[in-house]
Amino acid sequence: MEKIIVAPGKFIEIEYVLSEATEEGQLGELLEECPAEQAFGFNVGSGEVLESFEKALNGLTTNEPFEVAISCIDAYGPTTEDAIVMIPKSVFEIDGKFDEENVKIGEAIPMNDNDGNEIFGVVVDILDDEIQMDFNHPFADLDLYFSGRICDIRDKA
Repeated sequence: MEKIIVAPGKFIEIEYVLSEATEEGQLGELLEECPAEQAFGFNVGSGEVLESFEKALNGLTTNEPFEVAISCIDAYGPTTEDAIVMIPKSVFEIDGKFDEENVKIGEAIPMNDNDGNEIFGVVVDILDDEIQMDFNHPFADLDLYFSGRICDIRDKA
């Protein structure tokens, strides 16, 4: 029987632990964990995950472990000032009143970009007429380290 490998056109499920990689090459803070019972699935070659991560998984087989280090530049890049924007406070009104229950400093708020895609912004500051939001990826500025296992490989869903 032919071994099925991770390749474009396949749907794969993985379990993983994502940690920050320190400058010394050591494991830093735990960022995310996805156990086998809640395996993360994606279509290989569809742009759903970091290209550098996907490339590192190509050629692996079911149950094969992986360890992948990805530099900040190949992951989510550095923080950019362009992603920190001021939004009119009126955008956050419900029935004419500012939503102070949900819009708080440090909260991640789901919003839509100009194309209708959902993106998350973190409330940085609340001013009289505007809300300062940071739309940088939460893992911007970080070198990443993934360790995990390929749980399943099948034809694209």
